[in-house]
This record gives sequence, structure tokens and C-alpha cells, in this order.
Amino acid sequence: MPVGEVEAAVSAMASADGIALVRMPRVEWLNTHGHFELPPQAAAVQPALQRVFEELGGDEREQRSKQLRTLPSDLFYVASGTMVEVDEVQHFTSFRALTIRKGLGAASDIGAEYLDLCREWSSMADKYRASKTAKGFPGPFGRARQRAYNDLLRDLVAPAMGYGLIRVPAPNLSGREAYSLASAKLQRLRSI
Repeated sequence: MPVGEVEAAVSAMASADGIALVRMPRVEWLNTHGHFELPPQAAAVQPALQRVFEELGGDEREQRSKQLRTLPSDLFYVASGTMVEVDEVQHFTSFRALTIRKGLGAASDIGAEYLDLCREWSSMADKYRASKTAKGFPGPFGRARQRAYNDLLRDLVAPAMGYGLIRVPAPNLSGREAYSLASAKLQRLRSI
């Protein structure tokens, strides 16, 4: 299934259930410089992001030299200010497992579930665009390391900035299957 198709299906099914998810508006705190451009409200998460950035082999000079642009996100529930990220197989790498263990911990809302999914899918996910380079993360698996870092950036900074965050795990699932598994979490949005 092409990347993004599951996200579109989850959005359509949520809409049919009365949960209006829209494209997430871009926000300045989620940008190409990552934790080097955090607003004061998110200062408390900077040390964890720095530690993980270094563990992922990030290059501060390269990261800071990127053109400053906002990063896209998936979906948004306006009424509660909740970001909804649909994570397809490429998000379940060994690098994502590292960001969870070192930046979130297994006790986080997604920790144990996502660590299990990373164990199950990382051999496939690590191969996804394995040779694709990424400025700020030089060397092999640059894009996978960058994606894992950007996922952690959302995980830590969104709550610090007053946003909710729901992750919909969808490795190798259809949109219908992903929505079915996440529907209870998404249904709770209406009561927030």
C-alpha cells in the first residue's frame, strides 16, 4: 500500500464516525532544526532530545545549517488540539526503538506497544530507503535515523506545547484495520 494511503483511510473512517480529522496545520516548533529551535515552553525536553540526537549519530552543525522550515504532520482534531500520527511500517525501525527506550521509556503511552512493534517489524523497516541520506544524520540509514528523531520530537514537544498526541500504529495494515485497532482512542477525542 502506498505511503499515505492508510492515513487517508483512517481519516475517512474517523469522519464517518463523526470525528473530523483535518490536515495538521504546520506549527513553528516542529521544524527542520529540531531541538535546536525549541520555544521556551519546551525547554524541559531539550536534554532528552539532545541525548537521543547524539545516540542516533546526529551532526549538530548539519542540523543547524538546514534551511529552517516547518515539518508536516499527519492529522489534527481541532476541538481538542490533538495531533494524530498514523505510523506505517517505516516508523518501526531499530532506531525508533532506541528513541523510545532512551527518550520516552517503556512506561510511556506508546512505549511497550511500540517497542514490541519495532521488534516485530524492524528487520523490514530498517531496509526502507536504507541508502537514503539525510542532512543532520550522515551515513548509512540516515533517513531512518532522522525519522526516528522527528517522531521523538513530536512525542516530547507536542505535550510541552499543549497539544495532545495520538499515535495510530499501522505497520502492514489497511486503513480499515488501523482504524479498527485505534478507534477506541480516537472515539475518546469527542469527549475531550
